[in-house]
Formats: sequence, structure tokens, C-alpha cells
Amino acid sequence: MSTCRGRGGQAGSRIPPESVMSQSPALHQRLGIALPILQAPMAGAQGSALAIAVARAGGLGALPCAMLSPEAMAEEFAAFRAATPAPLNVNFFCHVPPEPDPAAQARWHAALAPFFAEFGLDIDAVPEGPGRRPFDRETCDALEPLRPEVVSFHFGLPEAALLERVKAWGATVLASATTVAEAEWLEARGADAVIVQGLEAGGHRGMFLDGEVTTQVGTFALLPQVREAIGLPLIAAGGIADARGVAAARALGADGVQVGTALLCCPEATISAIHRRALQSEAARHTALTNLYSGRPARGIVTRLMRELGPMAEVAPAFPLATAAIAPLRTAAEASGSGDFSPLWAGQNASRCREVSAAEVIESLAAGL
Repeated sequence: MSTCRGRGGQAGSRIPPESVMSQSPALHQRLGIALPILQAPMAGAQGSALAIAVARAGGLGALPCAMLSPEAMAEEFAAFRAATPAPLNVNFFCHVPPEPDPAAQARWHAALAPFFAEFGLDIDAVPEGPGRRPFDRETCDALEPLRPEVVSFHFGLPEAALLERVKAWGATVLASATTVAEAEWLEARGADAVIVQGLEAGGHRGMFLDGEVTTQVGTFALLPQVREAIGLPLIAAGGIADARGVAAARALGADGVQVGTALLCCPEATISAIHRRALQSEAARHTALTNLYSGRPARGIVTRLMRELGPMAEVAPAFPLATAAIAPLRTAAEASGSGDFSPLWAGQNASRCREVSAAEVIESLAAGL
């Protein structure tokens, strides 16, 4: 067992996890929710409607804000507040914006040129733009008057001064870790709880200390290792789609679970009909990590783009610069009913992704608590 340094433990001590956790309220009590079940924030796949439905069912609803303007964020927040007094998790990215690299962008455009020609599109007309902004001072300024109860981060944590501001209004800070080292890093820098994201999880990997995908392991291998290493509350994410997965995560040391893919086919989600069909088809059995849609590894159903360029391609520019050139291809293909160029985000276990209400999904998961 590695040393435990969280929640009062001293370096070199060997406090069992149960003793560490007993020093603080249960996770769901700390978050102000009835059930220790969190909805994964899924940018581009949901808005306030899904967060509201999960909150009303007793879980923690989430708003993905990395792609929202301050005005849009405030509107979604207001819609949530008008519907329920429940706590809300707002989620942001903490990536470092890349420096412009015209040569890398030219290589990317060259790789995509045959696809553009197929649809009669002009690749030289693709606008440049990052598409996603990290959590910065301007974002914090817009968020502070809203005072959400929970703020979560992907790709690490913001700079210390911004994190202090978030915690100053009483927000609980969650952050994703994909390795033991990342979990220890988050604990040392002020996270209140860690989302342990296994390799099974759909969407973007939260990896931030190392870009090597071979460091990534499954939820049920990673969870007990992190439980031994740190003393913070842990939230298991990746591959959890039913009560059995919840029970397994709890048995391995999770204080709560975070679920995304199982909610994607709910009527409250906003994914396309193409994405819904793919999730409920045999195609959902084959997912892979890919950097083609954004520039960072993310898990989705294998598409034509992933097959022809390779799911992890060196030619893809740094996150989030890959996004702009993919957008016209996606629009053109989807107009003809094809998801060949769409980011069909999904975890490895889409078996419970059904067209039922979010409340029914949360109720079924709660049976495993």
C-alpha cells in the first residue's frame, strides 16, 4: 500500500481508506444530493434538460461549459435554476492553448483534402479557430456571480489563483484523473474529490500529465490503485452502465459513480439521430480512442474517418485545432444521413444505452448502491 496523504494523513502513514473517509461526510451528503450518482458533463451532447432530469432523480446534474460563451453558460444555468433548487456541477477544460503551427495545419488539410473533394468542399475556406477555451480569468468572472455548488475540471486544474476563487464561494472542486500519478497531483493541488476515469469511458480522456495512451488503464484496475494512493473521495467513471457496475465500483473503493454513455439515448440528451442509431446498433461494440476529431484522445464509435486515417494519427494538429476542418465534412455527411465524419462519442459499454428517461436510468443505477 502506498502512503496516504489526504484528509489529515501524514506522509508515511498507512491509514486505511475506510478510516480516511470516515473523517468527512459521505460524498453525496457533501454534494447535497440524495444519490452518489453523477451525470458526466458531455459537451455537444446535452444542455440543461439532461442536468435537470438527473437532478430531479436525486443525482448530480452537470453542464458542460467548455464550448459555451459566458452568455450561453448563464442562460443554461438560469434554465437549471428555474427548474430545480438542486446542486449543479459546471464543467470546464484546463488545456493550454497551442501555439499556431501553419506547417502542421497544412499537413492536416492535406490529409483531409480527398474527403473535401469528395463532397465538393473547399478546404481553403475552412475558418481557423480553437472551438474550446480553457478555464481562464474571464470565464471565472462570468461564473462567480452564478456560484454553482460544484465545479469540475478536465485536463488538470486551473492556475492556483483561479482555483482559490472557485473555492472561496464554497464550491466543491472535482477533477478527472486517468492514472495514479494524476490523482496524486490533483490531491496535492486542492481538488476536493477525484473522478477516476478508466479507459472504458467515452469522450475525451482527462489525461494531462502524460500524452502516452499506453499509460491508460481500465476503471476496475485503476480504482483500487487510486484508493490506496490518496485519501480524497473517489468517483468511478468508465464502463458503468447498470446496477452491477455501480456495485462493483463501490466494492473497489468508489464513493460514487459518474455515468455518461448510458444517458446518451435519453430524450433529454441532444445528440443527433445518427448518433442515437449508432449507439443502439452493433457498431457501438467497436469503439476506439481517436485524436482526429479534436486533437486529443477521445473514445468513440469507429467511423470511416478513423478507419481510413487511423484512429490515432500524428497528422492531427494539437487540441483543439483539429475541430475546425472536420466540421464541414461532418455537416455534409450528416446531410445525407451518414456518420462517417461525426464524433460518435461512446464508452466501451453501451449495452444499457436505451431510449428511456434519464430518471429511469438513475433509478436503475441506484439499485446497485
